[in-house]
Amino acid sequence: MMEKGDPVVQKVYNRMRLWEFPDQYLVEPTDGSSAPFLAVSRYNASFSLTDELPQIISSPNIWTIYGVVGTLKLLAGSYLLVITGRESAGTYVDKPIFRISSMKIFPCDISLKHASEEHKRMESEFSQLLHIAENTPGLYFSYEVNLTLSLQRLHDLSEESKLLPLWRQADPRFLWNSYISGFLVDNKLDPYLLPVMQGSFKSFQYALGENILKVSLIGRRCNRRTGTRMWTRGADSDGFVANFVETEQIMQLNGNIASFIQVRGSIPLIWDQIVDLTYKPKFFIWNFEPHVVEKHFNDLNKKYGNVLAVNLVNKHGDEGRLCELFGFAMQHIASDNVRYRHFDFHKICGELYIDWLSILYYQIEIFLHKNSYFLLNDKREKVEKQIGVVRTNCVDCLDRTNVTQSMIGRKTLESQIRRVGVFHIDETIRMHPKLDECFKNMWANHGDDISIQYAGTRALKGDFVRFGKRTICGTVKEGWTALVRYYLNNFCDGSKQDAIDLLHGHFSWLVLRNRSVEAVASFPLAFSAILSGIFYAMLSLIRVVDEHDPWNIFISIMWGSMSYLVAMFVKANAPIFCNRPRLNQPRL
Repeated sequence: MMEKGDPVVQKVYNRMRLWEFPDQYLVEPTDGSSAPFLAVSRYNASFSLTDELPQIISSPNIWTIYGVVGTLKLLAGSYLLVITGRESAGTYVDKPIFRISSMKIFPCDISLKHASEEHKRMESEFSQLLHIAENTPGLYFSYEVNLTLSLQRLHDLSEESKLLPLWRQADPRFLWNSYISGFLVDNKLDPYLLPVMQGSFKSFQYALGENILKVSLIGRRCNRRTGTRMWTRGADSDGFVANFVETEQIMQLNGNIASFIQVRGSIPLIWDQIVDLTYKPKFFIWNFEPHVVEKHFNDLNKKYGNVLAVNLVNKHGDEGRLCELFGFAMQHIASDNVRYRHFDFHKICGELYIDWLSILYYQIEIFLHKNSYFLLNDKREKVEKQIGVVRTNCVDCLDRTNVTQSMIGRKTLESQIRRVGVFHIDETIRMHPKLDECFKNMWANHGDDISIQYAGTRALKGDFVRFGKRTICGTVKEGWTALVRYYLNNFCDGSKQDAIDLLHGHFSWLVLRNRSVEAVASFPLAFSAILSGIFYAMLSLIRVVDEHDPWNIFISIMWGSMSYLVAMFVKANAPIFCNRPRLNQPRL
C-alpha cells in the first residue's frame, strides 16, 4: 500500500540485547542502529542514554529482546517489561506484524531493601500479579505500521501525521501499553516506544481462478474498560463499555483493497454480574442513566459516523430486563445517525437454525449498503468510504455476537468481490467449498481469540461459525467450555482482573489490604470440611448398624450438622469465597 516517496516513519528498534548488571539494565540496539545504550536504573527505573558499557567485573546475564513494552512504578519498586519472544503473524498493508509469544518482567526493586515490612508484603503481592500479566494473550505489534489504525484511517492521515513516531499516530483506545509506556514518552525515547495492540489477527489466501484473494481479519480491543468477563460488565459513567472490540475485515484482490469495520461492546448501561458460586449470577442494574448510553453513542458517532445498534439478547429473565432498559434508552437517542434493532437470537435461531440469521440481514441490508465500506482501486485511488458502522452485542459480546458479525462479514465480502468483477451477480462464497471453509475458520478463530482474552476460554457456538450448524462434538465441547468458564469466573478471574488493572493503571493503593473474613475464606477448605463431615457422618451410621452402638448416632448427627452449618455459611457468604479483585473492588 505504501508508494514511492511516502514519508518514512522514525525507526523503532526491532532487535536488542539486554545486559543485566547489579545496579542497572542496559538495552543495546543490535539491529544495525548506531545508537547509544538505554540505561534503566534498578533503584527507581529512571532512564538515561550512555555510549558505553560499564566495567564488567563478573559475567552479566544477557537477554535477546525484541521490544520494550514499558515500565510500571509501584509502591517501593518499579518493573521493566520487555518482549523476549515473537512470532510472525502475517502482514498488514504489506508490512510485517508479529505476535508476542513471551514477555519478561525485570524488577527495579533494590530500594525495597530499606522499605517497611508492609510495603515489602504488598510489593510481593504486586509481583505475583505481574507474573500473571507476563502471560497476557493476543498481543500484536509492528515496527513499521500502526496496527491501531484501520486502513481508512491510515489512508486519511495527513502527511505531517505520517512523519510522527508510531506511538503518536496510534489510536489511544487500542494502545494496550498506553499506561506503562508513560515513562518512555516522558523521556522522549521514541525509537524504543513500541505500540502494542491486544486483539486478534487472522488471514488466508485463496485462488479464484487466476485471481489470488487475500482476506485478513484484525480485532482491536479497547483499553478504556478492560477486564475479565464477570468482573467487567456494562459501561462506566463516561460511556466506555466492557469488551469493546473494533473488527476490520480486509480484502485484497487484483490490486484492489477493501476494508470493512464492525464493532462489538457490552450493553452501555451501568450493570454488573457479581460471582457468587452460582452458575448464572444475578444481574445488578445499579443506575438507569440514559445519558451514559447517549455518551457512548455520541463517541461512536465521532469515531465511525452513523451507528446501527444490533441487540441480540433474550427478552425474558435477567437478559430481558437489560434488553428492555437498553431499548427504552435507545428510543430517546435514536436519530438519523443512531438506529436500534433488536433480534432475539436464541428465540429465532435457537440451537439449529443458524440460516435464520438471514432475517436479520434483510432488516439491516439497506443500512449496510448506504454506509458502504472503504475501497481503494488498483491505482490506490479511494473509490468508497465507510461512513457508518454496525454495533453488535449480546450479553458477553462473544458467542452470539461473533456468529452474527461473521454473517455480516460474509455478505460484505461477497459484495466486494462482485464489485471488483470476480464474482458474478448470484455467486456466493458457499459455491467455493474451500473458500467457505477458510472464511469460517478465520472468523471462528477470531472469536476464540477474543473470548480467551475476556472469558478465559474459547467461544461457545464455534461450530455455528465453522460448520454453519450445531454438531454433537460442538455440543460436548460447549458443555466443557461452560464448566471451565464457571471455574475461572469463580476461582481465578479476580487475580487476573487485578493483573489487568495494574497494567492499565486502574487501581488504588488503599484497597490492597487484608479484609477480615475474606482474608482467610477458602472455598477449597470449606468444601473439604463439608465432604469430611459427610464422610464421618456416614461412617458413624455404618458403625451403628455393624456394632449396634447407639452412641454413634449422636456422632453422626454432630458431623452432619457441622457439614450443614458450613454449607449454609458458604451459601450465605458466597461472594467472599470467590476469587475477587482487590485493586478495584466491585460494587456490592
